[in-house]
Amino acid sequence: MKYHHPAVTSGQQHWDQALLEILPSVLAAPDRASADRVLRGWISRLGAVPACQDCATLEPAQYQLLPSLAWLQDDQLLSAELRDDLKAIYRNRARDAKQFYVTLTPMVGNPVFEQEAAYADLKFPDSGYQLLALFRFWNVIEYWAPYRDQIGADWDQVLRASIAPLALAPDRNSYELALMALIAQVHDTHSNLWSSLHLRPPVGACALPVRLRFVQDQAVVSGYTSAAEGMASGLQRGDILTELDGVPLAQLLTTLQPYYAASNQAARLRDVAGGLTRGACGSTQLVVQRDGALRQLAVARIPDSGPSSRVTHDKPGDTFQLINDQIAYIKLSSIRRSDVPAYMERAARSKGLIIDIRNYPSDFVPFALGQYLVEQPTPFVRFTVADLANPGGFKWSKELMLQPQAPHYAGKVVILVDERSQSQSEYTAMALRASPRALVLGSTTAGADGNISALVLPGGLKTVISGIGVFYPDKRPTQRIGIVPDIVVSPTVAGLREQRDEVLEAAIRVIERE
Repeated sequence: MKYHHPAVTSGQQHWDQALLEILPSVLAAPDRASADRVLRGWISRLGAVPACQDCATLEPAQYQLLPSLAWLQDDQLLSAELRDDLKAIYRNRARDAKQFYVTLTPMVGNPVFEQEAAYADLKFPDSGYQLLALFRFWNVIEYWAPYRDQIGADWDQVLRASIAPLALAPDRNSYELALMALIAQVHDTHSNLWSSLHLRPPVGACALPVRLRFVQDQAVVSGYTSAAEGMASGLQRGDILTELDGVPLAQLLTTLQPYYAASNQAARLRDVAGGLTRGACGSTQLVVQRDGALRQLAVARIPDSGPSSRVTHDKPGDTFQLINDQIAYIKLSSIRRSDVPAYMERAARSKGLIIDIRNYPSDFVPFALGQYLVEQPTPFVRFTVADLANPGGFKWSKELMLQPQAPHYAGKVVILVDERSQSQSEYTAMALRASPRALVLGSTTAGADGNISALVLPGGLKTVISGIGVFYPDKRPTQRIGIVPDIVVSPTVAGLREQRDEVLEAAIRVIERE
């Protein structure tokens, strides 16, 4: 109804208010047949739907993802009369359909939900508005998420299972945590309840003065957030955390992971590692494994140094470096598009070029850098975009191309990626690997690509979704999968202890043996 009935899509109805008004009558219905009659009356009060003059069509070959409307045929779900009412609305949608609650970003195509009300002053608990949050988010995924088919869970069942936790949340914090758990089930690293991360467990103003990284399925100390306090803590690089305040790591992960939205486990563990040691300021009890033996330590938490999203795994130093007289290196965490021509000129005589995207690019360079790596127009990506006339359907776009720019780089290109590579990082890796001389080396990336679309939820809360689908030219998906390396190289506990960059070392060996 929200995205198909002309009385709603034209903006004539305050559809949130309509939901809140109809809910008591649906809840009071003694049986399914009575509830269906309530819904039919609700539909009829909006007025008859005029027959479309230029009706929308749907050619499956043009779509990567079709609307999920099989439930309109389910005689166990709805009465025949209610199904007929809904099918008549669907059948008479117009080809040039306009949507009040959704528009598409010009030139890009990701959905914009600017008509959704925030209800920032909401007083809790309020089961009606709490259910509205669930229904709003669920429908946005059902109709406007290009990766709906990549969720991995039964989205209908997620709706059923989320009703009680959200409707019955007794206070604001419980409501926000229930929303966080709902959003995590979309399995999209872009999505999260970004306005409420201070509630995501574990909570606290302090954290241990170390950085953790999951390596070989273990939480390993990879560095210090404060050099002096980290060194004084007794924790060493390469220490494996096995227990925190008497709770085994495996038990901690089971408790925490439902609140961490991520496309895949690599990204989820990356984010868990960033906050795993948060808690109350003061001493905490640890058990770590070092040199094969378990050690008990008492370490003080200090004021949290801030988001771990700023951490990168690239090489310290300048954006462009000559590793030796044969190998050039560029990292994207500090790159400027205007500097690319000079970098490529300096790299021109090298045997190989390492492009490090174990970070988030500081500038948009897929074309500025990619144009030097191809000799002819080369496709590297195609998108899927929502269809306003067929909500839930996503059409294929044409391939996007890299256009060659002289002078061409003639050497080997090795692209470095890992769990820090997300979104624009992954898109850039897709573009650069289109070069016939390029290969990708590293480990699983975050698996979330495509422009994001923001959405507000009751209580003034903010989330986003991946708004357009990103695929390889041959239509292979990237969401949740990420950029699959040609050569898999992952750090080891021993490498972290010795402060070695094993991924960069492997890239150098690949170039040197050519």
